[in-house]
Amino acid sequence: MNTAARFFCADAARLRNDSLAGTAPYGSIWILVEYRGGWPPNGFDGLPLEPGTKKLVFSAAQAVRARILLIRRHGRRPSDGPRRWAVLRHGSDGAHRQTWGTWERDEDLAAIAEALAAPGEPSARPVVLVCAHGMHDACCAVRGRPVGRALSERWPDLVWECTHVGGDRFAANVVVVPDGVYYGNLDAASSVTAVEEHLADRVHADHLRGYTNLFPPQQTAVAALLSRFGPAGRHHYVVEETTRDGDRWHVRVLSRAYDAVYDVEVRSHRTPPRQLTCRGVSVSSTVVHEALSIVVGRR
Repeated sequence: MNTAARFFCADAARLRNDSLAGTAPYGSIWILVEYRGGWPPNGFDGLPLEPGTKKLVFSAAQAVRARILLIRRHGRRPSDGPRRWAVLRHGSDGAHRQTWGTWERDEDLAAIAEALAAPGEPSARPVVLVCAHGMHDACCAVRGRPVGRALSERWPDLVWECTHVGGDRFAANVVVVPDGVYYGNLDAASSVTAVEEHLADRVHADHLRGYTNLFPPQQTAVAALLSRFGPAGRHHYVVEETTRDGDRWHVRVLSRAYDAVYDVEVRSHRTPPRQLTCRGVSVSSTVVHEALSIVVGRR
């Protein structure tokens, strides 16, 4: 009889006190495909779709570095009626653009490739994604589904469960798109607070993994400013310059609301090898970014 305790990557990460800051994957274009059946471990790639359509969507997404996520509403929902798809963009100017459509036949998804080639419609309406991809990682289901339920009860029209978004060990993970803001280490109560504040344009350092239009050292610098000076709007801080010297990064950040600049020194280092996912049998190390200092100046 095997009496060994089951390994949960999110429990292990909390025991190690793994840092959240600077862990959001880079990207600014999101493809959402509603799929009400079981999700394969590899998400969209594993769906039994018509091969030509599937290849078309994947190639179009790859060309613009878009991330494809399967989505569904939380809980048991009627399975009849067309399913939805979306292309969401976060522009360099902070503008949000979205294109939504429906699909019944696999071939209908070819419209996604057309939407990727068009600018999309301006929209300030956010989409809140909760990773609940249990076939990919157990922690995403164990921790993600209670969060999906809590958020869906509060904002039923905004919230979708989704497939793997990265960082299983930070489950429950919530991503607000097309803003491209990652939150982690959430539970039902803290997720409601984080999303409520986000929708009021107040991003807090607590539970923040980062902004997906920034690279890890830049994400870490902004998180340090939010931690030092308190919550701020999604576009309050603008990264003006980033330079590297060995394991140190100098990130200059501008405040849109105040006539101030902040010089943040960030250090990066690699952790010892460790098991990072519930399913992973091998160990690997990660790069951690830590803010060392903040110097405030005037423009």
